[in-house]
Amino acid sequence: MSKIIGISCFYHDAAAAIIVDGKIEAAVQEERFTRKKHTPDFPHNAIQYCLEHTGLTLNELDAIVFYDKPLLKFERLLETYYAFAPKGLISFLTAIPVWVKEKLFLKKMIYEELKKIGDYDKKKIKLLFPEHHLSHAGSAYYPSAFEEAAILTIDGVGEWTTASICHGKNNRIDLLKELKFPHSVGLLYSAFTYYLGFAVNSGEYKLMGLAPYGNPESEDIKKYTGLIKQFLVDIKPDGSIWLNQKYFNYATGLRMIKEDKWTTIFGFPRRAPESELMQHHCNMALAIQLVTEEIVIKMAREAKRLTGSKNLCMAGGVALNCVANGKLLKEEIFENIFIQPAAGDAGGALGAALAVAYMYFEEERVIDKTLPDAMQGSYLGPDYSAKEIETMAKKMKAKYQLNDSFQNLARHTAQLIAEGNVIGWFQGRIEFGPRSLGNRSILGDARNAEMQKKLNLKIKYREGFRPFAPSVLEEDCEKYFDIKSNSPYMLLIAPVSESRRKILPPNFNQLDLWERLYTERSNIQSVTHLDFSARIQTVSKQTNPRYWELIHAFKDITGDGLVVNTSFNVRGEPPVCSPEDAYRCFMRTEMDYLVIGDYFFAKNEQPQFEEKDKWKEEFKLD
Repeated sequence: MSKIIGISCFYHDAAAAIIVDGKIEAAVQEERFTRKKHTPDFPHNAIQYCLEHTGLTLNELDAIVFYDKPLLKFERLLETYYAFAPKGLISFLTAIPVWVKEKLFLKKMIYEELKKIGDYDKKKIKLLFPEHHLSHAGSAYYPSAFEEAAILTIDGVGEWTTASICHGKNNRIDLLKELKFPHSVGLLYSAFTYYLGFAVNSGEYKLMGLAPYGNPESEDIKKYTGLIKQFLVDIKPDGSIWLNQKYFNYATGLRMIKEDKWTTIFGFPRRAPESELMQHHCNMALAIQLVTEEIVIKMAREAKRLTGSKNLCMAGGVALNCVANGKLLKEEIFENIFIQPAAGDAGGALGAALAVAYMYFEEERVIDKTLPDAMQGSYLGPDYSAKEIETMAKKMKAKYQLNDSFQNLARHTAQLIAEGNVIGWFQGRIEFGPRSLGNRSILGDARNAEMQKKLNLKIKYREGFRPFAPSVLEEDCEKYFDIKSNSPYMLLIAPVSESRRKILPPNFNQLDLWERLYTERSNIQSVTHLDFSARIQTVSKQTNPRYWELIHAFKDITGDGLVVNTSFNVRGEPPVCSPEDAYRCFMRTEMDYLVIGDYFFAKNEQPQFEEKDKWKEEFKLD
C-alpha cells in the first residue's frame, strides 16, 4: 500500500495532495497559506499540512510526484524558438537563463526545498515525473465513480500537449489522441482574456462572466465569430484546431497577441485594464465563448467516437468553463459527466499522485458506490478547532457568542440572510480548487434584487458586472433550474426555470449594459445572469450537512431552498483559510455577520479595526 505526495508549482497555482492506499487524504493550494493568489512558489506549507494531516514524515512516503516533465517542456521551448527564429530573441534571452538556472535542475531544487520541511533519506524517496496531461487525466478519472470512462483534458499547454483524449479502465489510463502546441484552446481563450483587458491565467473567469452581457441579437456576434474563424482559428470536425501564428505572440513573444493585427481585424484596440466596458467588449466575450463551446463539444463527440463510453471525465483549465460544460451536458453525448473541481494546475498535484498510485504502484481501484465521487465534496484542506477560534478572538479582541446548538445557530443565521444581511460563513475543511463551496463562503439572499450590486461593490470591491452563484438544496434544484444533473462543484451552468422569470421590456437587448444588469429578470434576481442562466452548486446533506442545514433553515423561513454563494475574500485575495484570515476580511468589508464554526460575530459589536483599507495594499487587483 502506497503513501504518495503530489506537487504542482513553478508556473501558477502551486499545490500539494497526499494519497494513502489509493484514498485522497488531503489537498490544498499554497496560496491559502501565503495569501498570494495563484502563487507559483514551492508548496512548503501545503506539503507540511498534508504530512501533519496524515501523521506521516517525508521518510515514510513511497514517492513524491511532480505534475509534469520539465525536460520535455524545455525541449518544446527550444524547438519553438528554433522554428520561429530569428523572431522571439528577446523572449528567448529572458526565458533561457531561468530555465538553465532553475528548471533544468528541478530534481535538485525539489530535494533542497523538501529539506526545509524536514530531514529525510534521499535514497528512500522516489521522485517521479508523469506528463502534465496524464496528471490532469488522473485527477478527473480516478476520483470519479466510473469503472470506465472517456477522459478529455483541455488547457493552455503542458509539455507539448494542449488537449488530450484518453480512455480510463479500472486502474489504467490510455492516451488515444492529443493536440500539440502552439495550437491550443486554452491559449486561444487566454488571448481574448488579454485582448479584453483582463489578466491571463486569472481573468479567464471574468471573460466567461462577461459573455452573458453580449447582445445575442446583435450582428456583431455573427461578425466576430466569423472573423475569429476566418483569421485566427481553423476548427476541424474532430475538435482539433489550428491557430494562425501570424496573429499570436505567445509562442516566442512577451505578450499573448499581435495587438495591431487584432485591431485591424476586429476594429477596436485592446481594452486597457480597469477601463470602461463597452458593448463591443461584451459582444466579443460572447463570440469567443460560443467558439470555445463549439470546439469543446466537437472534442467530446470525438472522445465518444474513440471510446464508445457512456461516461466522460474532464480536467484542465478549460474544464472550469462552466458555460461550455452546461452546453455539453445538454447535448447528451454522454450519459454521465464528472469534472474535477480543481481542474486547473492545482489539481495536477492530485492527479499526478493518483496516476502514480494506480499505474506505477498498481494499487487496486475500489469505487465506493455509496458516494457520488471520491473528492469528499472537495473539502480537503485545513480545518480549525474551537480552541484556535477562541485564540484568534482573544488576539483580535473580538466579541462573539458561542452557540451550543448548531440548529439554533443555522436558524438564526438563515433569518439574518432573509432580512438582507451578508454573512461570512466559515466551517470545517477548506475547499480544494478555485470555488468556495459552503465552507469558506460569503452568503446572501438570492431573491434580493440589490444583493448582486451590494456584494460586488461593498463586500468584494470588484467590477459590478461579476455574477454570483446559487447554492441550492440538491433535492430542490429542479424547482429553480432547468437541469437534470447534480452540480456539487459549481461547474455547470443551466437556465433558470421559466416559472421563475420576469417578462423583460421589448427593447431589453438594446438597453445600456448597466440598465440591463439592474432590470429585474427573475424572482431569484441576484443569481440570474442576463441570458437567464445561473452557475449552480447543488448542496447535499451527505457531503456538507452543516451547509445543507443552513439552507434548509432558510427554506423553512422563506419557502426558498437556495442562497447566494461567493468566495470568502476580497478582490485579488485567495479565499480565506484560517479564522484570523476570516475575521480580517470580515472587518475590512461591509459584511454584517461572521460565523466561524459555532462562534457568531456581529459587526456592530466589534472593536474599532485599524486595517480596514489595508487589503488594497496587500492584494494586487486581479
